[in-house]
Amino acid sequence: MGTARATSTGKSDVAFALLAALLLLALNAHAGFPQLANPAGDNDSLLQLVEARDLLAGQGWFDLHQYRMGPEGGFVMHWSRLLDAPLALGILGVSTLTGSTVLAERIVQIVWPTLQFWLALFFILRAARAFAGERAVLPAAVVGGAALYYIGIFSPGALDHHNIQLMLTLASLALLLEAPGRRAAAFVAGVCATLTLAIGMESAPYAATLGAVVALLFLGGGNSERPIARDFGLGVASVSAAVFVATVPASAWGQAQCDTFSVAQFALAMLAGVGLAAIACLDMANATLTRRLASLGLLAVALGAVMIFLFPQCLAAPYANLDPRLQQMWLGHIEEAQSIFRLVLDDPARAVARFATPLVAIILMALRFRQGGWRRQDSLVGALLVVAFLVSAWEVRGSTFSIVFAVIPLSAWIARWRQRAESSPSGATMLRMAAAWLISVNAIWSGAAEAASNAFETGAPAATAGIDAPCNSKASFSTLAAMSPTTVLAISNLGSPILAFTGHRALAGPYHRNVAGNLLVFDALLGSAADAKAVVESHHVGLVALCAGNPESRLFAASAPDGFLAGLMRGDVPEWLEPVAQTRDAPLELYRVRLTGG
Repeated sequence: MGTARATSTGKSDVAFALLAALLLLALNAHAGFPQLANPAGDNDSLLQLVEARDLLAGQGWFDLHQYRMGPEGGFVMHWSRLLDAPLALGILGVSTLTGSTVLAERIVQIVWPTLQFWLALFFILRAARAFAGERAVLPAAVVGGAALYYIGIFSPGALDHHNIQLMLTLASLALLLEAPGRRAAAFVAGVCATLTLAIGMESAPYAATLGAVVALLFLGGGNSERPIARDFGLGVASVSAAVFVATVPASAWGQAQCDTFSVAQFALAMLAGVGLAAIACLDMANATLTRRLASLGLLAVALGAVMIFLFPQCLAAPYANLDPRLQQMWLGHIEEAQSIFRLVLDDPARAVARFATPLVAIILMALRFRQGGWRRQDSLVGALLVVAFLVSAWEVRGSTFSIVFAVIPLSAWIARWRQRAESSPSGATMLRMAAAWLISVNAIWSGAAEAASNAFETGAPAATAGIDAPCNSKASFSTLAAMSPTTVLAISNLGSPILAFTGHRALAGPYHRNVAGNLLVFDALLGSAADAKAVVESHHVGLVALCAGNPESRLFAASAPDGFLAGLMRGDVPEWLEPVAQTRDAPLELYRVRLTGG
C-alpha cells in the first residue's frame, strides 16, 4: 500500500513540475525567448556553449584550455567537463536528426534549462511533501515555481553550471528528507551532493552542510540514522573517485587546484565518505553515543589536518591571490560578488528582493525551534537555509540558493494557515493565510521594492538606442562576425560573445584565471594611446571593439579619463586605427589596426 502511494505521489509531482516547466517555456516563447535574442549579458552561458563546441570540434577531454581567450596559447578554464559532455551530446544528437548545428544549438539552449527547471521543481515538491505533508505541495508548486522563475538561471539560453548545481542540491536534500522510508535514497543523495561539488566549487558549502548534518543526525540518532550515514558516505566516496578519474588527467593527479575538482577535493570527499561509512558500519565505532562522538570527532580532526597540512592554500578566500588591479577594477564591480552590506548601500531595492523571503523562512525555522518538537527534517532544511543565507550575505550570488531553499519552510507555513482556514474559517484567518501567500512569493517583494525605489528616483534620462546599448544582442556582432579572424582588443564583458558569435580571439574575459589577458587589456584601455599601441603590436591585435553603452566601458572611462578607451569614446581616434564602416546606430564600434602584421 505504501509503495503504491509513493508511486502515485511521485507521478503527480512529476506531472505538476512538468506542467510548471511547460508554462515557463510558453511564457518565454510568447515573449520571443528574450535571453536568446539578447544573450551577451550572460557571459558564462555563452562561454559554456563555446566549450561544448570546442569539445565537438575535437578538443581533448582533459584539455580545458580556452585557446581563443587571453594571450597567445589561451588559459586553462576551471570549469568541469561534466557539464560540457551532456551539452555537446545534446547538440550532436539534435544536429544529427535535423541536419543543422545552428538549430541544434538553439534547441539545446531551450531544452536544457527547461529540463533543469522541471527537475528542480520536482525535488522542491518532494522536499516540501517530506517536510510538511501533502498540504505543502500546492504552495511549494506556486511559490517554488515563482522563485525558480525569478532567479533567472532557468531561462532559455542559461547553459552555465548554476542551474544544474541548484537542481542537484535540491535532489540531495529531498532524498535525505525521504531517506528513512526509501531504500538507496541516501546513497543517491551522496551521489548528487558530490556531483554538484564536482561541477563547481560554488556549491561546496551546501554539499559540506548536507554531509555535516547527516553525520550529526547519526551522532544523535544512532541506529535509526546509521544506514543513512553509511549509504550517504558510500555515495560520496564512490562518485568522488569516479569523477576524479574521469575528469582529472593522470599527469595532474598530484596537483591541487582550489577552484575546481582536483586531488584536494577528491582527498577530502573520499576521506569524509569512507570515514563516515566505516564508522556507521563498525559497532565498535558507533555502539554508543560516546563512541560515535569520539569516532566522528577523529574523522573531523583528520579532515582538518588534511586541509591544513596538505592543502593550506585552499583555506584562503577564493580571490585572495588575485591581482590587486583585477580586484579593484573587475571583481569589485561584479554585482554577484558583492556583500549584503554593499548591496544595501548601492541598491536597497535589490537587497530586499534577494533577502526578504530567506530571512522570513529563517525566522519561521527559529520559531519552530523555540516551540520545541524539532525534527530531523528541520535540521536538514534549517542548516542548508542558514548556510545559504550566510553565503549570500558574503556574496549576493548565494541568494540564488537561499531564495529556493526558503520555499520549503514557507510552503509549510502556508500549509498551516490553509489548514486553519479550512478548520475554522473566519475573516482574520483568511487574511492571515493570504498574507502568508503574498509574503512567501519573492516576486511580490521584488515588485514592491522596485516600486518604492522608483518613487524616490529623481528621473534619469532615457537610454538612447545604439549609443547607450550594452551590446547584448547577437546582431551587435554581425559586422565583426563577417570579418577575417584576428585578435580583438575589447573590454572583458565582450570576450564571451566575441567567441560565441564570431571566429575571432579576445584578450579579455570575466574569468579569474585569465589574469594575463585581462591585465593586458587594462594596460591598453586604461593607459595612453601609446600604451594601447604597444599591446596591439606585441599581441598581434587586428581589431579594437568599443561598446560605449556597456557599464564596463563607462567604468574604465571614469577611472582613466585621459586613457585610450576614454579618448576613443570621445571620438579621439589615433592614427594607427581606422573606423570600420557600419550602420550609423550600431552599438558596437569597430576599428581596424593599420599596423603591419596586425
